[in-house]
Amino acid sequence: MGDFDFQVIEASLPFLWQGLQVSLMLTGLAMVGGIIFGTLLALMRLSKFRSLSLVAATYVNLLRSIPLILVIFWFYFLVPLAIGRPIGSFYSALIAFVIFEAAYYSEIMRAGIQSVSKGQVSAGQASGLNYWQIQWHIVLPQAFRNMIPILITQGIVLFQDTSLVFVVSLRDFMTASSIVAKTEGRLVEMYLFAACVYFVFCFAGSYFVRRLKNRISV
Repeated sequence: MGDFDFQVIEASLPFLWQGLQVSLMLTGLAMVGGIIFGTLLALMRLSKFRSLSLVAATYVNLLRSIPLILVIFWFYFLVPLAIGRPIGSFYSALIAFVIFEAAYYSEIMRAGIQSVSKGQVSAGQASGLNYWQIQWHIVLPQAFRNMIPILITQGIVLFQDTSLVFVVSLRDFMTASSIVAKTEGRLVEMYLFAACVYFVFCFAGSYFVRRLKNRISV
């Protein structure tokens, strides 16, 4: 470590911060979009209409059977060919993450919905509420509360997966670190620093999830 150069890290902090902002923004937007879309898929899978349930199940099983990087390639290279114009690396990655993560959030939300006792659903029906009112006012609030730790854990995994956007030349934190490492010839310093940053964010998120689990269980 005698040849370790801390100055190259300090000098590149503004550039790395821009990349980290891209990673965090992509994570936040994809997480929100994935949860919303995943909740709709979960409701479709639990629907009494067999056609809706079959469509949702097919979607979830298909997306969970292919690698994320392939989905990113689809939306960056193939969708522009279909619509006749490019949609940009950020929006390509964002759409790919939302669509891919929705399949995983769907299974999480489906477990949360099924964890709500049927007695509460029956009570809602006895009160004259329709299906959507029962879901909105009774089932989904409890399902979200039960699944918050798992949803955040999936968000941590999503933050790690954002490093894959280098394949579409999106300058996220990992890509920015690689650019500095190759430009300055300091691979050890930059990749160790990148690993430390990812570790700090993921460890903090995991610690928050543990604390949250304890509070929810109480």
